[in-house]
Amino acid sequence: MDFDLAPPIGVGPLRIGMTRQSANTALDSLRDLSAVSESDRPGQHVFRPSGLMISIHCMRDMLEAVELGRPSTQTDRVLFRGLDVFAIPARELVQRMGEYTSIEADPDDPVSFVASDLLLSFWRPFAADDEPEEEQGYYFNSVLLARPGYYDTPAQAAERLQQSS
Repeated sequence: MDFDLAPPIGVGPLRIGMTRQSANTALDSLRDLSAVSESDRPGQHVFRPSGLMISIHCMRDMLEAVELGRPSTQTDRVLFRGLDVFAIPARELVQRMGEYTSIEADPDDPVSFVASDLLLSFWRPFAADDEPEEEQGYYFNSVLLARPGYYDTPAQAAERLQQSS
């Protein structure tokens, strides 16, 4: 199954801003009933047979972020504008994402990258850009799609709040 990242809207049936109850129902719909994982946690995350992890993050009864973890097989793919974010080497994905938007290394975690205009962030535990056999560092392990304002600093959040008043 293909999961198309559509920032800032969401991915699949998971829509940023939906209620927690609706998000729980949408997350449950992504579970493969023929192979339910013992690691599934209703209202938190599901693991598909491919190994793809789909996790929801809610605050104030609202879905504010969806995180997807790298599958171990290609039966599930996570795409952004046709780019398979877990099958393309991390370094190349950052270069190709740079054709669409600004993408920067996270100052607190330089092996992670944030495309704040798209509300997407990409994570891997360490960099192994020249070691394809070292999948944990050669490819990204997770992608997070978030609500507008998710990456704001406290000053930016205060400014956003003031502008909406």
